Amino acid sequence: MSIFTGIWVPLITPFFNGQVDHAALGKLTRYYVEAGVSGLVALGTTGEAAALDQLEQRAVVATVLQAAAGLPVIVGLSGNHSGQLHENLQYFGASDIAGFLIPAPCYVRPSQQGLIDHFSSLADASPVPLVLYDIPYRSGVQIELSTLLTLAAHPQIQAVKDCAGSVATTQALIADGRLQVLSGEDINVLNNLCMGGSGAIAASVHVKPQRFVALYRAVSEQRLHDARAIFHELAPLIRLLFAEASPGPVKAVLAQQGWIKDELRVPMTVASPALRAQLLQLAEG
Repeated sequence: MSIFTGIWVPLITPFFNGQVDHAALGKLTRYYVEAGVSGLVALGTTGEAAALDQLEQRAVVATVLQAAAGLPVIVGLSGNHSGQLHENLQYFGASDIAGFLIPAPCYVRPSQQGLIDHFSSLADASPVPLVLYDIPYRSGVQIELSTLLTLAAHPQIQAVKDCAGSVATTQALIADGRLQVLSGEDINVLNNLCMGGSGAIAASVHVKPQRFVALYRAVSEQRLHDARAIFHELAPLIRLLFAEASPGPVKAVLAQQGWIKDELRVPMTVASPALRAQLLQLAEG
């Protein structure tokens, strides 16, 4: 069975005075391991990967792998320069990672055939499985259902992080069964699981990891009354965590809890004082 199931944390990247705070990153990683999550994602969108240079990205992955103590780690791999992507794929693929999370190339808006060629080329070269990242509001292009089903035939393409916002596409992928479907929209986690989806890669897990793990277990054990109760408890927090640009709200809560400094790299900004007050009230509840 694929490992791409359960609740995964797309780790933030802590900063301190402009530099990556590796001590805080390691401490956070160990906390999520102890909380019972199924896996971790380094260099995802929530990790501000686009704001890190190559050396910083490599150091972040090394810190996460060391602190993860054997828990599966996926590495985000994004960009539109094929040569650089293949170079990074080989570098990170030589370490003990569980897979790559790869979105469509941003800005260039390739055709669907271009997407098939792009993902197939990376899958052919990758020593570890790929998780497709369908997030059209960031990449500028949607990976259409027919394209996803074509790519599902590749043995190294095993899952999809579903942020496309189409219930029909989500249902069709789950029914097809070849790709593990992980919700990437936090508010859709319960819907995804109840349709038979595999789990979630959700930024909100940073704040209440044990409750998200409990939600997943409740659905897995067919305790739907419990699952609904947990989700309705989490939903107001989820909405607030995305009321402003992510990961600002998540970092605000983690900073208040003493895990990190409330610091992001431009052009990202910290959460507003009004939102921070609302978040802290819910997060501590």
